[in-house]
Amino acid sequence: MRIADVIGTVTLNRSHPSVAGATWKLVVPLSWDNLLGKSEEPVEEIVVFDALGVGLGSRIALSEGREAAMPFYPEVKPIDAYNAAILDTFTVEIPEDLKLK
Repeated sequence: MRIADVIGTVTLNRSHPSVAGATWKLVVPLSWDNLLGKSEEPVEEIVVFDALGVGLGSRIALSEGREAAMPFYPEVKPIDAYNAAILDTFTVEIPEDLKLK
């Protein structure tokens, strides 16, 4: 599972029948350096299937690969990335023994 920021909406003129009417969002996955505020360098954007109704500027948790299609089992959907959660708050805490000195 990865954390990402929603930056846009994708509109399709054709799609696979199993995802007809679905919402697709353009997101930027965040690296550890992004989450810790050490880097502003963006990661490559990806398109995510959204069944939760996330809005622009929101932060989400996303699943990728085979895990992205698992919420729909036994139905088969051609999905590579899925919005698994909308995050209201997100805090990164580093244990003292892992902090750089």
